[in-house]
Amino acid sequence: MNATTDLQQQLFNFIKSSQPHISLADELCDLLEISHDSAYRRIRGEKPLSLSELKVVCEKYNIALDQVLQLNSGTVVFKSSDGSSDIRDLKTYLEGLLRETKFFNAFKQKEMLVLAKDFAVFQFFLVPEIAAFKCFFWMRHILLDERLNRAKFSVKSFPFPEILELAKQLTKEYAQLDSVELWNEETVRSTLRQIRYYKESGLFETEEDAQITYRAFDELLDHLQHMAELGLKSMKGESDLVKKGSFQLFVNELILGNNTYILRLDGKTYAYINYAVLKYLATQDPKFCVNLHNSFQNLVTRSTLISKVGEKDRNRFFNLLREEAIKLRNP
Repeated sequence: MNATTDLQQQLFNFIKSSQPHISLADELCDLLEISHDSAYRRIRGEKPLSLSELKVVCEKYNIALDQVLQLNSGTVVFKSSDGSSDIRDLKTYLEGLLRETKFFNAFKQKEMLVLAKDFAVFQFFLVPEIAAFKCFFWMRHILLDERLNRAKFSVKSFPFPEILELAKQLTKEYAQLDSVELWNEETVRSTLRQIRYYKESGLFETEEDAQITYRAFDELLDHLQHMAELGLKSMKGESDLVKKGSFQLFVNELILGNNTYILRLDGKTYAYINYAVLKYLATQDPKFCVNLHNSFQNLVTRSTLISKVGEKDRNRFFNLLREEAIKLRNP
């Protein structure tokens, strides 16, 4: 076996391990416009890929060429969540996030590690009123949706039911994932400041809408504390006997999180780095992911576990979050 054949087989083995649920031969047929026989010959290394074919394959599966050639360039290639254009539609964004989460759940062994600055997007969707508020906020102020230019938020008349349905589906997928999450008291502040901004700026349709939203945030805290007590995820109003993913919650007092997500899927590690509120950069680069995972585990050893055990620490922490909520609600 020559070096070219060996590298080509490593390339296809990498693709198969990171995309275990695809038919590689079928995809190569469509991608390179070749027959099944030609596709299998390339997979087995009997037929070398041309440079143009290699380029197409690497672009399709988001693989850096220096990874394929085993060059020690120090370059890390990331894939942006918005591809070649800006995300302007929340429905499209949530549909993409749902596809990603379903992809995670297709693996037998799956674990999500979260260094949180804010609650995870999925967690906002546990309470419908908070889901509606956050979606409205993102659409109006982050995605600059022209339909909401002069709109005020009303809990009872959120005009996009299809978005709330997507939010519900996302919550169900999130609930299937085992997760380890690092929080601190800053975790609540961003959303509470947004609610206060809306109240002070007259962006709630009525005072009742503001009070409903504040109460819904309290409900979210109560439910998240309940999940931490059980050490299991759950849907609001659902029986605790329904099998869900584990929920390990740690209090991290060392650093402010940055909404970094690490996915461990059947032995492979994927990293997702949040930026610009809703967007993220993703990579499978082995060295980067190992270093990020090691850094996360280092923080875990210096954090306090409050899920399932540590009732005193858990109650103290969630009471602290509620005190923060009261301060920001009544400055």
